[in-house]
Amino acid sequence: MNFSTTTRRHFLKSLGAAAALPIIVPSSVLGRNGATPPSDRITMGFIGMGSMGINNLRGFIEHPDVQVLAVCDVNASGDNYAGRGLKGREPARQLVVDTYAARSDQASYNGCDGYAFFWQVLERSDIDAVCLALPDHWHAYIAVAAAAAGKDMYSEKPLARTIKEGRAMVKAVRKYDRVFQTGSQQRSEARFRHACELARNGYVGEIQKVYARVGGVSKPFPEDIQEPVPEGFLYELWLGNAPSAPYHSTRVSGGYNTEEGAWRAWRPYSAGHVADWGAHNFDIAHWGLGMDGSGPKRLIHASEAEEDELTLIYEGDIPVIKKEGPQDGMIQFIGTEGWVGVSRGNIWASDERLLSLEMKPSDARLYHSESHHRDFLNCVKTRQRPVCDVEIGHSSLVACLTSEICMRLGRSLTYHPGKEKFLDDQEANALLTRPMREPWTL
Repeated sequence: MNFSTTTRRHFLKSLGAAAALPIIVPSSVLGRNGATPPSDRITMGFIGMGSMGINNLRGFIEHPDVQVLAVCDVNASGDNYAGRGLKGREPARQLVVDTYAARSDQASYNGCDGYAFFWQVLERSDIDAVCLALPDHWHAYIAVAAAAAGKDMYSEKPLARTIKEGRAMVKAVRKYDRVFQTGSQQRSEARFRHACELARNGYVGEIQKVYARVGGVSKPFPEDIQEPVPEGFLYELWLGNAPSAPYHSTRVSGGYNTEEGAWRAWRPYSAGHVADWGAHNFDIAHWGLGMDGSGPKRLIHASEAEEDELTLIYEGDIPVIKKEGPQDGMIQFIGTEGWVGVSRGNIWASDERLLSLEMKPSDARLYHSESHHRDFLNCVKTRQRPVCDVEIGHSSLVACLTSEICMRLGRSLTYHPGKEKFLDDQEANALLTRPMREPWTL
């Protein structure tokens, strides 16, 4: 892969280069007037400015040791991403301009460039790290390119669209010694950490089963629906390695109501909500069980499972059941002496005293992160691995995508986590990867 030659030649010739603005940085951003000095700043570029891209931008720009130099999106500006206001590179650039102008008490600020082409961000030697908030089918290609370009990465979950692509990301991050934070932010919330520490340290007894509320699989895009491509939207570049297809606003929408239509619902771009939510809730199940870096050895289809939903079996034969369990919480650890459940904003237990329990010095303690963005920034400076490192993101991806394959095939499967393939099952193994359209191949 050579994004600096093949892809530039392919797209700059047909679409033209995006305009870039001169960098004029106010003194407060440069560290004068008591602000963070340049030596302590992390310069960032943002690629993908839909809903999560804008959310991450708002989160990172609030940190005084971050300077945002660039935003990038194939959409100049529009409401076709999620129907919740304007998104795209120009609204994102304006957010940066307004934030820094207000912070420096100046009438204007011209220090953030807007790009249509991601490689223009990666080629900038003055950018330390990038935030990637893209449809799943773009995650691996741009992450591998960013690693080769020497950029640290905060990337939205799930890690990738296929297990092969996820492994390519792990290899690239390790090869180029990059810091990579997977955007599974529940690992940076105190309630989830406390629930997992209760489970890991036997406070509810020996774990018998885990419930994880996770959604269903992707579906084919409806045939024969088409809309004109909006002005300023580079739709062919949005498709990238996915199959050629006509434009429709529901195809490119980043909305979460997949019944109404969104890219996370459609099979060419996503594995559906089993990946979208599995990257959160299977991830916490792994954390509480100590299964990071592993994967299920068996996947029992709902038609054969003891309960009415798919079940993942890990080493130790502890089942992780893909449904909301009988107690409270999106994730529930059921033990021989009690249970603990946790969701965003709340935690429950069979004994309320467990909720305020202080761990003993001898207990196993989990990585302490109070903020997913802040943890990433700290690790960029220290070069340590963050709370949801790329390999951890890959572990949850394996759980998500093996589950998807099991549900799509409608039968139970045996999986080898070390070899990352199904045993004696060519049909299932064929779904572990998918073709990538030229020139966007790994």
